[in-house]
Amino acid sequence: MANKQGALSVQKILKMKESGEKITMATAYDYPTARLVDAAGVDMILVGDSLGTVVQGRPTTLGVRLQDMIYHAEMVQRAAARALVVVDVPFPYCQLGPAKAVRACAKILKETNATAVKIEGGAKRAETVRAVVDAGIPVVGHCGLVPQSVKASGYKVQRDVDRLLEDVKAIEASGAFAIVLECVQRDYAAEASRALSVPTIGIGSGAECDGQVLVFHDIFNFTDHGPEGVPKHARVYRDLHRTIDEGLREYIADVKSLRFPGDAESFGATRGN
Repeated sequence: MANKQGALSVQKILKMKESGEKITMATAYDYPTARLVDAAGVDMILVGDSLGTVVQGRPTTLGVRLQDMIYHAEMVQRAAARALVVVDVPFPYCQLGPAKAVRACAKILKETNATAVKIEGGAKRAETVRAVVDAGIPVVGHCGLVPQSVKASGYKVQRDVDRLLEDVKAIEASGAFAIVLECVQRDYAAEASRALSVPTIGIGSGAECDGQVLVFHDIFNFTDHGPEGVPKHARVYRDLHRTIDEGLREYIADVKSLRFPGDAESFGATRGN
């Protein structure tokens, strides 16, 4: 539940920037993963529309439905005892104007009990962010590389500092309490972080941001990234892909060779009458 005792609030996240404490965010898409992330002490959990590529196997995030986000976010929120849960608003609700965005965001919070939503886009989304905030819904902005616009702009590093500053200041002025900076040139991300009173959460944007976010599956190399390898912005802390592959192969071999199940994994026989 959103009001769990000890759960982080929007105000606590803002105070972390004021005190200089770095903010940690990681994605989670289901109950057991969210329990692990929350218990480890991560400050914010993002239920990202990245679930489209990471969980659903889609080539982009564009096919993710609003009901998909609600389904996954409700599980995550039930697991979160401390972390503040943020839910992505999927394409195209925010692109269709403030009224549709407010309805979608309200549905997300009502059906998941999460604390906040995340809205992609810079200055051109400022009116939408303001409308959602005015509806009483906390918003995290998202500037720099915006995956929901991949078909228009592709995947590229943000290197226009004037545009970046215009975007983040517009989103802050519209009431967002934090802003994700994705794949922004690190000196520009640092400049943006200094210019804002709300925290920036970087991904591929350098250590000068007020916090960092990573995809759970990247942290643990849970997904095979193929010949392209792990994304540049990520760091693998444990290689679960290899561990799981080895475990499954051992299981298969044990079944084929009659080493599993053994007596320890079998119930004793009982006599019939």
